[in-house]
Amino acid sequence: MDVLPATELSRILGAESAKTLKQGLGITTAAQLLAHYPRRWIEFGQLSSFRDLPEPGEHVSLIAEVTGVSVRKMANRRGSLAEVWVADDEGNSLKLAFFNGWSVGRQLTQGARAIFHGKVGSYRDRPTLNNPDFTVLVDADPGTITDHVDPETDPLGAAELPRALNRGKTPVPLYPATAGISSFRILDCIEILLDLTDFSDWPEPLPESVRTAEKLPALGEAYRLIHRPETLEDPERGLRRMRYHEAFLLQGLLHLRRAEEQQRRAVPRPRQHADLLSRFDAGLEFTLTEGQVRCGDLIGAELESEQPMNRLLQGEVGSGKTLVALRAILQVLSNGGQAALIAPTEVLAAQHERSLRRMLGDLAEEVGLTLLTGSLNTAQRRRALLDIASGTAGLVVGTHAVLGEQVHFLDLGLAVVDEQHRFGVEQRDALRSRYQLTPHMLVMSATPIPRSVAMTVFGDLELTTLQGLPQGRKPITTHVVRTVQGPRFIGRVWERIAEEVAAGHQAYVVCPKISEADAREDPETGVQTDQDASVELISQRLAEHPLLGQTRRAEVHGRMDAAAKEAVMTSFERGEIDVLVCTTVIEVGVDVHNATVMAVLDADAFGVSTLHQLRGRIGRGGAHGLALLVTRLPDGHPSLERLEQVAEHSDGMTLARLDLERRREGNVLGAAQAGRASTLKLLRTIRDEKIIVRASELLTELSTADPSWESYPGLRVAVGEYRDLHEGADEFIQRG
Repeated sequence: MDVLPATELSRILGAESAKTLKQGLGITTAAQLLAHYPRRWIEFGQLSSFRDLPEPGEHVSLIAEVTGVSVRKMANRRGSLAEVWVADDEGNSLKLAFFNGWSVGRQLTQGARAIFHGKVGSYRDRPTLNNPDFTVLVDADPGTITDHVDPETDPLGAAELPRALNRGKTPVPLYPATAGISSFRILDCIEILLDLTDFSDWPEPLPESVRTAEKLPALGEAYRLIHRPETLEDPERGLRRMRYHEAFLLQGLLHLRRAEEQQRRAVPRPRQHADLLSRFDAGLEFTLTEGQVRCGDLIGAELESEQPMNRLLQGEVGSGKTLVALRAILQVLSNGGQAALIAPTEVLAAQHERSLRRMLGDLAEEVGLTLLTGSLNTAQRRRALLDIASGTAGLVVGTHAVLGEQVHFLDLGLAVVDEQHRFGVEQRDALRSRYQLTPHMLVMSATPIPRSVAMTVFGDLELTTLQGLPQGRKPITTHVVRTVQGPRFIGRVWERIAEEVAAGHQAYVVCPKISEADAREDPETGVQTDQDASVELISQRLAEHPLLGQTRRAEVHGRMDAAAKEAVMTSFERGEIDVLVCTTVIEVGVDVHNATVMAVLDADAFGVSTLHQLRGRIGRGGAHGLALLVTRLPDGHPSLERLEQVAEHSDGMTLARLDLERRREGNVLGAAQAGRASTLKLLRTIRDEKIIVRASELLTELSTADPSWESYPGLRVAVGEYRDLHEGADEFIQRG
C-alpha cells in the first residue's frame, strides 16, 4: 500500500490499534506517529537508573534486572500477589507488585533483564510500579524474547511481540506513553509503519543542495536514524535534520506571509509634508537620542513608500518607544491620514492618552486626540465613532474596542500596537484587512525578544531595536529582600520608602493580589496559592505604620472602574500621592518621573519579564531608582534564582535569554498565543538559534533565486500542507 503523511493509521495498523493511539496520544496519521519522537534511547540490556523515576502518577519505561521474586496468596481477597524486586546498575532496588500474577514468577526469574512500563506509585514512602507491563530480554537469543501485557490496559500488546527487540542488541527507543499504550507498543507500531513506507513519495522540504551543505540525511533516513538507530549516535543525526526540517517549514510559511504582504499597497506619507512633526520637534525641550533618531529615520522612510510598513520596534523599558511612535503618527497626520494606537488594557490606553496629550501640548486638539475604550457610555462612544468616521479624530487611542467591526476610519494611515505580545497576528491584521489600501503597521514591545525568537514567532514583522536610554536616566539598583532572615529586613523596606518620601519622592508598593480572598498561580509551577500579600492587607498595615501612616496613600487595581483608576493615576502623576499600593496594572505605560522606589511584595509570584517591566516604572527622572524584591522563600528554593537574576542584570535581553533557558519558550511567550498549543516539536529558540538563523538564510537564498519554488516542489508542497494545517493560528511558538 502507498503510505503518505496523511494516511490514516487505521489503514496501516487496523481499527483497534489506531483507536488506541488516537485515544491515548491524539495520533491519527502516519506523519503524526513518526513525529512522536522517543524521549531517550538506551542500549539493549542496559539498566535504567532509578534516580530518574518521575513523580508518582506519571508513566515510565525502564530496563531493570530481577533480583528476587515472591508469589503468595492474598490474605483479604482471592487470588495471588507476586512481588518482584529489581535493581539498576547502581545497586538501587525497586519493588514491583503484580496482582493475580501467578504466571509472573515463571517469566521473571532471578537474573532476568526486562523492559517494564507502568505508572509510578508509592508504597511506604518508596516508589513502586503496580501491575506493570513487561518484556523479558534474553541476550543469548533475541528471538526468544517473551512478552507480558494486560490486554485491557494495553490492547496493542495482544497483537504480537515488539518487533524491534528481535533485531538484536541495537539501542532501544523509549517513547512518551500513557496508561493505555506502553512505550514498546508505540515502538511496535512505528516498526510496522517504517516497513510499509516508501519515503520517496513524501514531500521533502529540504532541497538536496541544502542537505549536502549542512550534511543532513534525507527524510526517510532521518526517521530511521531516530526510530531504528544502529548506534547511540544515530538519533542525534536524525533529530538535527528534523530541527532543520521544522525551521524550514516555519520560515517557509513566514516567507509566504511576507510575499503576500508585499502585494498590498499603502498611501505614501512623505516627510516633506510633515508640518505637524516639524512643529512638534521644534517644541521638544530635550535632544532625541541617537537610537530614537535612527529608528525615526527608518520608520519615516518606510511611511513614504507604497509598500505597507510592517515593523516590530522593541526597546528597553523607558527607551522612548512611544516618542518614536508619536513622531511617526504626526508624519501620517500631516499628510491627511489618521492613526490608531492600540493598547491591551483600558488602564494602559488611558495612560497613553494622558501621556500623548501632555507630549503634544497645544497640538492635542489640532490632531483630534480621541480615546475609545469599552467603558465609554453610549453617548461618548457614539460621538467617538462619528469623529473617527468623519476624520475629525485624527489620533485614536484605545483598546481592542478599536478593532471592532463598527469602527470605521475615514483614512487610516498607521496602526500602532503597544505591548504586541498580547495581540496575535489575526488581531493585528484586523484593522488593515478591511481597507482597500493597507495602513502601515508599527508594533512595539518592551519585552526583549532574542533574535531567534523574533525570527520564529514574529517573522512576519521586520525587527528594529531601539538602542540606548534618554539622557538623565539613572541606573536602578535592585536588591532581593529575604524576610526569613529576620523582621528587620522588611522593616528596612518601609524605612527606605519613608526616606524617599521625606526627600520629596514617590513610591510604589506592588502586591500580587487584591484581597486576601484571592488566589494566584505560581508563574513556574502553576500551583494555586493564597498566602501572598494583598493590596487591601498592605494598605491597612501601612495606615498603621509609624513611619508611613501619615503619608498620602492610595490604591489602584484591576477591579476598580476605569474612571476611578484614571483619577488615582492622575493624582499620582501630579504628585498628590506619596505611596501607591497597587497590582501589576502599573506594569507598563506609567511614566511618573518623581517615583524613585518600588517594593514588590512576594516578588516570587511574578515572572522575570514582569519584574523587569515593573522595575522600569522608577528612576525615570533625574534621581536613582531603588527596586526591592521582597520574598518569604526559604533557603534553597528554586525560585530564588530568578529573583537573583533580576537583581544582578539590568539588561532586559540578558534576562530574556536566561528566562528562556530556564522556563522554555512556551511558558514565556504563551500570552501571545491565545492559548494555542505549540506547532513545533523539536526546536528550542535558544539552543537551536544557529539552526534557525541558518535556515532563514538558506531559504532566503533559495527564494531569491526561485521566488515561486518551482525547482523545489517538495518544499512548496510541504510548506503548503504546513500552512493548511495551521491556518488561523495566531502565532507560532516552540513547545514549552
